[in-house]
Amino acid sequence: MRLSDQFGYDLTLSSQPAVTAWNSAVQAFLAHGKTTPQHLETCLDLAPQFALGHAVKGLFCLLLGRKELLAAAKSCSETARMSAFGTPVTAREQSVMDALEAWLEGYPSRAADILDGALIKAPEDALIMKLVHAIRFVLGDAAGMRQSIERIQSAYSETHPAYGYLLGCHAFSLEETGDYRQAEASGRRGLEFARDDAWGLHAVAHVHDMTGRSEEGVRWLENHPDGWTHCNNFGYHVWWHLALMYLDQGQGDKALALYDADIRKDKTDDYRDISNAASLLVRLELDGLDVGSRWDEIAQLSDKRAEDGCNVFADLHYLLALLNGGRRMGTERLLLSMKERAQGENDIGRVTHETGLPTALGLEQYRRGNYASAFSMLTSSRDSLYKIGGSHAQRDVFERITVDAALRAGLSSEAETLLKDRAHKRGALDRFAEQRLEICEKMRRAERVMEDEKLRAAGSI
Repeated sequence: MRLSDQFGYDLTLSSQPAVTAWNSAVQAFLAHGKTTPQHLETCLDLAPQFALGHAVKGLFCLLLGRKELLAAAKSCSETARMSAFGTPVTAREQSVMDALEAWLEGYPSRAADILDGALIKAPEDALIMKLVHAIRFVLGDAAGMRQSIERIQSAYSETHPAYGYLLGCHAFSLEETGDYRQAEASGRRGLEFARDDAWGLHAVAHVHDMTGRSEEGVRWLENHPDGWTHCNNFGYHVWWHLALMYLDQGQGDKALALYDADIRKDKTDDYRDISNAASLLVRLELDGLDVGSRWDEIAQLSDKRAEDGCNVFADLHYLLALLNGGRRMGTERLLLSMKERAQGENDIGRVTHETGLPTALGLEQYRRGNYASAFSMLTSSRDSLYKIGGSHAQRDVFERITVDAALRAGLSSEAETLLKDRAHKRGALDRFAEQRLEICEKMRRAERVMEDEKLRAAGSI
């Protein structure tokens, strides 16, 4: 006898306690809850032949982007297949198993497509909805995230147990595709149905960031102090957003305090946590703040991850830490690893070749002080940078470095063009852009003086 999950879909489970644990695991996953793995393990302890549970665990391993978890993900896939031989699975469960195998073969894009196909047939399955969303986020596929949600949105009503989480995912995809007004409305609405949806909460913070409303963003997050206390390491990322808001307000001291007290409270080597740290330190330094020896800690951790090769977004943030932490050998190992990976025909190989490696080499040149070369390399991959994954806000650190490289190379017109294009995509000027545009104007005035012989002569008297 098969039992159903909280969304009404059949599970290859006959134990009600196992179903209860499974539903709890899914609920925690939707909310980015730290209890997700515990509930999943409870379910698998009660039902060790539950193929879907093993397949989802494998996808969770891959989403973590850690080399040592590849073996665990493969083991999950093998266990799921063996379990399915003993107990035939549903077509929906088989799709999740197929998606895991596709990713293990090097094609997370194919995994997302498989899950989207399953979602069309089972639109109210919020687990698959969130898995697709997560994978397409890693792929930088904002349009795909939005399409995936909007294809099945009509199947959800206010009585659906995951209605709020669906709205939170829709809010984020709307924000990433530039529809800021609807994104904010969807995120706020979603929280009325799922108060623990940290993803939706942070989607609204993204809107504040992108539209230059950092003061409102600070109030939004500070007025929801319990909005991410239940979270896994995603909670550090929400603190990171608050730090960005403070920095935009010219309160770098508060941003640095958050770095120590919350963002790096636990010195993890999770690539998302390293990314939070490295990108914030870069922003602080570009703002003229002294970050002291803080690079040392994340550089040491990044050195151990230099050859992971699981995620280009992670590689570039490890590289930021290694370069700024003075880890020359770690830098060389990471760059060599990327050059080798760029030869591959799978998803990560193509992204590394097209975007990751040029960006990495540009960052290296920037650190060496070769600003014109850095600008050239960074701009060569700028239009495809979204393919490394992450959000506009996260990738903006590379945009800021590119602007700074242009200014340091004396390329005021090029810097101004970048800043205006950035503002157009974001929807508004922020403090970073306003300050750099002022620098561009001063540089142009100086250039006019140098080009005008009369003004030069007058200035020399």
